[in-house]
This record gives sequence, C-alpha cells and structure tokens, in this order.
Amino acid sequence: MTGHTDRAADGETEEAGDGDGASTVGAAVVDCLLDHGIDTVFGIPGKQTLPLNEALADRNARFVVARHETAVTHAAWGYAETRDPGEMAATVVVPGPGDMNAMNGLKNALNDCVPMVHVAVETEHEVRGGDGIHETPPDTYDNVVKENVLVETAESAVAELTRAIRIAREPPMGPVRVGIPKDFLASATPQASVGEGAYRTPPEPPAAAVGAAADLLAAAERPVVLAGGGVRRAGASERLRAFAEALDAPVVTTYKGKGTLPEDHALSAGVLCGGSSTELRELLAESDAALAVGSDLDAVATGRWSVELPDDLVHVTLGADDVGTGYEPAVGIVADADRTLRALTDGIAERGGDAEQPGDERAAAVRTADAARFDAVAAARDAADPPTSVEVVRAVREALPRDAILTADAGGSRQWTLLACEAYGPQSYVNPGSWATMGTALPSAMGAKLANPDADAVALVGDGGLLMCVHELHTLATEGIDVTVVALNNDDYAIISEEADRSHGLGPGAYGWADAGLDLTAVAEGMGVDATHVADVSGIAEALDDARAHEGPSLVEVTTDPEEPQASEWMTRER
Repeated sequence: MTGHTDRAADGETEEAGDGDGASTVGAAVVDCLLDHGIDTVFGIPGKQTLPLNEALADRNARFVVARHETAVTHAAWGYAETRDPGEMAATVVVPGPGDMNAMNGLKNALNDCVPMVHVAVETEHEVRGGDGIHETPPDTYDNVVKENVLVETAESAVAELTRAIRIAREPPMGPVRVGIPKDFLASATPQASVGEGAYRTPPEPPAAAVGAAADLLAAAERPVVLAGGGVRRAGASERLRAFAEALDAPVVTTYKGKGTLPEDHALSAGVLCGGSSTELRELLAESDAALAVGSDLDAVATGRWSVELPDDLVHVTLGADDVGTGYEPAVGIVADADRTLRALTDGIAERGGDAEQPGDERAAAVRTADAARFDAVAAARDAADPPTSVEVVRAVREALPRDAILTADAGGSRQWTLLACEAYGPQSYVNPGSWATMGTALPSAMGAKLANPDADAVALVGDGGLLMCVHELHTLATEGIDVTVVALNNDDYAIISEEADRSHGLGPGAYGWADAGLDLTAVAEGMGVDATHVADVSGIAEALDDARAHEGPSLVEVTTDPEEPQASEWMTRER
C-alpha cells in the first residue's frame, strides 16, 4: 500500500475549465472526471465544495446528495461493483468530519479492490498543517486507500486527478483519495496538460507455472475450484465457467466471488463463508486438488484458515504477499485471473481430466444437503412464530426476476443471503467482504440502481443494519431513486444476542429492543418512501410485485424471528 504523496505531474499548462465562463480549477476537475467517463458523483455539499458543485450543475453531471458521508462512499462502492471492471463513480466531501466519516466506505472498497476516486476538499493550502477548521493530518487516510494523492499546487490539480484515476483503475483496483485545498478550486489557474499513456496491465501467467498447475489439476480425481472477487474484478466469469467445465470441477466461491459462476449452473456448489455447511466444507477437504483463483484466502473467508484445502493447491492472485499466507500452495501464480484461467483451460484441454466422479454430481450433493438444511429451519419453527431470515430471502429470490441486482448488509441475515439467495452474474450481487461493515445494503443499492437504471435493485437488510443508514431512505425519496428495500425486522442485534446467550449466559434478546419496537414502515413513509408491512412469507411475492410496479423507492418490512438459528450454527450441526 502506498502512502500519501505530494508529487505533481510534469507538463505544460492550459486554462482551467471550458464551460459557461467557469474557468476555474473546480471546473477543470469536473471536466477531467467527465473526460474519463465518470459522470456520477456522490457527496454532501459544503461551502468548501461549492465550486465543484457549480461546475457539476453547469455540465448536467449527476450529483447525488446523500445524508451522511459513510453512505457517500458505500454508494460509489455499489455503483462500481455492478458495472464492468474499471467503471466507477466519484465522491466529494468536505474536510475533516466529512472526510473521516467517509473512511469506512473507503476501507471497504480497499479490502474489496473496488475502484473509486474520492475527492476530499481540504483546508486552504497555506493553512495545511496549521490545525485549521476541520483539518486532519493528510496521512490519516493512508491506510484506507490504495493511494493518498495530495495536490500541492493549483496548477497540478488535473494532472494529479488524472494520475489518481489511473491508479484506481489499474489492477489491483482500489479507492484513491485526492486532497485538493479549497482555495485552489475557485481560482482561475491554468492547468498542466497531461500526456496520454496506456494503463498498466497485470502480469501474464508464467508458462512453466501454468504447465505445472495444469499437470497437477488434470491428474486430480476430485478437483475443486475456489473463486474469489478477483475473478469479478478481472472480468473473468466466462473464463471461470469454461475452466470449470473443462476440468469438470465443482465451483465454490468466496463472499466476493458470489455470482461469478451463475448459481444455477450445474457445477455451482455454494459460498464459503461463516455459515457454510458441513457438506460444503467436506467437499473442499475431500478434494485432492484445488484451484484458488482471484482470492487472497483471507482469514474471514477461510475461518482463520481452519477450512481444510488439499495439499495440491494452485493459488492464483495479484497479491504476491497473499501466496503462502494461511496455506502453502503447490503452485503459486501472481498474475491476471482472466489470462491465467484461459491458459489453464487450454492446458486441461491438451491433457484431459481424470475426474473420478462427475463434478455436477459432487456440486449437486452439496446443494441438496444445503436445501434440506434450509427446509429444516422452517419445519422447526412453530407456525405462530414469525418467519426466519432464510425463509424470507428464499422467497425474495423466487419473487424477483433473474436479472435483479441484490445488495446485502453485514449481520446475521447476510449469512443466510449468501447461502440461500442465488446470484446469477458477477454484477448481480453486492455485499461487503472482509471489512464486513454494517449499513451498506441501502447505499450500495442506491449506487447499483444509478449504475443500472433498467434493472431492479433490491437491498436486503436487517433492522440493525438499516438503522446505521436509515437516513438514506430520504435520499432515495428526494433523488427519485427506484430502489426496493426489504427490511428484516426482529427488533434485535440477533446475531450478537444469540452468541451472548449461548456463550456468555446473558439471556435471550440481550441486545434487542423489543420493548421499544421499531415501526420501519412508519419511518419510511415519514421520509417519503412508499412502504408496506408483511407478517408472513406468503405475502412477500405480492408486496415485491407492488413495490416493483411503484414508480419510486419502496420499503417492504418483514417481521422475522429474533430467536431464529444462526447460519454458522445451524449449517454445521449434525443432521
């Protein structure tokens, strides 16, 4: 990770801006964004940002005014997650509190390798370092972004922004912060011209390593593939499918890899996460060779590396320091996922596979076992009790069209969503990875809808997660963003309460608020969002049909059981 830099790009100068006489640095910054295909900006305006806001308005660029800066960066994250690799939005915030509020989303994007340009308007250049109003030391942000670029001269603003956009888009992608002093933005300072150049591409897979990996995988009787978010970032979903079919191997994905192989494909075996079933874990452990591609095999996805993977492991990643962390691969390859999968597919075609049991049978065995566990949750509850999260998310998936985009929050419902709510494409499902921050589902759905105006965007969120971003319901209403929010309301931080009771004897509902229950329907209606309440699974399909037909944002509140089993416990218990 690169820390902050004050290097300005070299070049000649040209007049800032070209629109309606707005020849300012702020206008030149907006023109630079537009020239690079970035026409959607999320932010909260302040006096410091107004030169940028004026230029955005003059050019009819979309500026989405959120209600909290945490939502600003999460919305941009959701926007990029549902577009082709490298396409992204920008964010604009005021100094200090605004910038620091946005750090949560920046760190989330960093962990997920999601591109974003975060324009942070700072205190005046001459005050920098002097503890001016709202000032934070610029290096505060070094560890939550891929690079922290500081604009040191008014003439270099466009050159540095251009460099930041390039850094954000070059693999491994990530968020880049650009700190621009507020006094620069309103000045009519000529800008340095920036020369064009090709973006840096990730390394080609070494032929010898590909050959060794293909030998190992082709010889396996029970191969398996573990696909991570790097497959999505590389645009390699079709390569993943072709490779899995050539090898005849089941595909397990990580949190961030969900959807990279459509989950109704015969080789799809599910998601490796905290709620993964015993059967999925056994599939991995009993395999005699594995390809892990586009994943850093981090502690979250692998349960602190407790998930057993075969010794004959091929690990393909862009992060050299990921190789050997947690698992010792037989073959480690630091290269592009797309080109490596293509080379491995060719290698398997030359060698032929040696699978002992058809891959689709092995994958189907896991899916069948998981479905039986899902069914057992519903069967175990009393008919008078509210439905469980797994029943709700299955009903939501069944009621939605195949091309709907789903966003999920962190928390207890996310595990059930990962397991039981199928995703059918790499841009069709969004959830936080190892950062696992709550309050993302609503703002990321907002970004996803703006990135894909013709698709249904549906946020799946618990009441705890929604309370961390509930203000963005008002953003949906005021901006006219047609998102459907499905809020699972159990009046509890249930995933915490369950552990508090089971492991620490604090009693049921230790961290719930049933005595002051939430009426999320009333909250949404009070913010101008159409809302309805559903008490039973049987009403979900009709409620979603009505929400999708409604022109504008909607909320469907579903009461769920606060004492439902948690996925991590239920999916691993003896059947």
